[in-house]
Amino acid sequence: MVTDRDIVVKCLAQGGDPNSMKAGELAAGKPLTVGADDPAEEILRTMTQYKVRRLPVIDGHDLVGIVSQGDVARNVPEGKVGDLVEAISS
Repeated sequence: MVTDRDIVVKCLAQGGDPNSMKAGELAAGKPLTVGADDPAEEILRTMTQYKVRRLPVIDGHDLVGIVSQGDVARNVPEGKVGDLVEAISS
């Protein structure tokens, strides 16, 4: 998943031009995903471990949505949300 932040950070780091950079130049590593039936706790663990704010949600091989840090924050205990935000931001 490529965000506006990825574009800016990569362009600055590589001295590139965001108007000419290709999506493939921004991609790195194996994609991280979560399953449509995964519990919020699993999403929380994955986001914390890999320091990501959004994850594609798949059902089999089909993309069915995107789950964000905000989505998780609304569905897990408040204390765990703080841990997530701290882990991702560090």
